[in-house]
Amino acid sequence: MRSLRAIFVLGTFLLSAAVVIPYQMFALHFKTLGYKNIPERYQRFLSKLFGIHVTIIGAPLQDRGVLMVSNHTSYLDILALGGIARVSFVAKSEVASWPLFGTFARLQRTVFVQREHRAKTGEAAAEIRNRMLEGDALVLFPEGTSNDGNRVLPFKSALMGAAESQIGTDADGKPVYVPVQPVSISYTGLHGIPMGRENRPLFAWYGDMELVDHLWEGLKTGPVDVVIEFHPPLTVDAVGGRKKLAAIVEQTIRDGQTRALAGRHVLDSKVISPSAELAHA
Repeated sequence: MRSLRAIFVLGTFLLSAAVVIPYQMFALHFKTLGYKNIPERYQRFLSKLFGIHVTIIGAPLQDRGVLMVSNHTSYLDILALGGIARVSFVAKSEVASWPLFGTFARLQRTVFVQREHRAKTGEAAAEIRNRMLEGDALVLFPEGTSNDGNRVLPFKSALMGAAESQIGTDADGKPVYVPVQPVSISYTGLHGIPMGRENRPLFAWYGDMELVDHLWEGLKTGPVDVVIEFHPPLTVDAVGGRKKLAAIVEQTIRDGQTRALAGRHVLDSKVISPSAELAHA
């Protein structure tokens, strides 16, 4: 039965992709048919299909330029987060060449960064700034890699250079910097039962795991519970620089994951209004 479920899910995914990919290619090329909304709707569908049950704490900052910064556990992060917020992602350039996944990444208007080439990195930074000026929400994974889902790796502050982007000036002529919203993603349950450390690698994709084999095992394993917490946004000028911002965001995300994995997120967290929080920052 587990294999039958996996076959059904995979078959439905491939059939739906055959429809959505050309549709989004057309919409994106002509900037029509709600091309910015299609990825969110499709990923919401895929989350249900794959059995990703998301508990949302707080609210994503939308309808304005924002840099969302998140921990990274799995390719499922893309579906879980992309299905509840209208976002694009910042990814390493290699992702663009991945079969099928690279196509989806391009159609979601992912910004690809070649970290080994400084000139190319500068071009990507400019693209990120322009996208935020256009009001887009971009998601950055500053750990630089995925991990086992039981912890948050140290952030690479250099990857958060986009946080220093100026997106305007206020009434006094002072620069306004892009809001940075920390996001904690935690894999907490399996078939509705709390998940232990030993089961998290069934969904966490890291190290030298083979993508296709890992995906197949995950589909056979069944529904997974994910907690996504949107924390209050910050700005680089308010906290005193990029490195300080990276440290605060890292600790905020780590605390959010710790609460979720311990099952304390329902008691310790409350719904927040990012727009209100930013206005009082």
